[in-house]
Amino acid sequence: MKFSLSLALLAASLLASCSEEPPPPTTQHRPARYPSQTAEYPPQQQPFNPNGPVQPSSSPPAETVASPPPTAAPTKVAKGDYPYGIPVPGKPHLVESPYSPGKYIDVEGFPPGTEVKDPYTDKIFLVP
Repeated sequence: MKFSLSLALLAASLLASCSEEPPPPTTQHRPARYPSQTAEYPPQQQPFNPNGPVQPSSSPPAETVASPPPTAAPTKVAKGDYPYGIPVPGKPHLVESPYSPGKYIDVEGFPPGTEVKDPYTDKIFLVP
């Protein structure tokens, strides 16, 4: 008797859970309303050329103070400034980095004089 009663309750709950529910209401999104942009974009700034002609400014200079001359920007290091890797005897395509002694780097396929990066220190050296 208990078994049939529990079976009936289980069947009733399964039937109740299988009934169709109405789909959720769909919401309609309105398009965004952005303010109209009537102002024009400011003019594009020209790159600075220190050797170019001097253009007069519209405002009078407040005070002329002698400033130290600008220093030159760091330039790329010339090829001759990098040290060479140290060839490993008996290993034709391996070199020892001048920055990380005892660690070998495979430079197969690189012609002599090519700049390569030491993977251990991320510094540049030349293939011997």
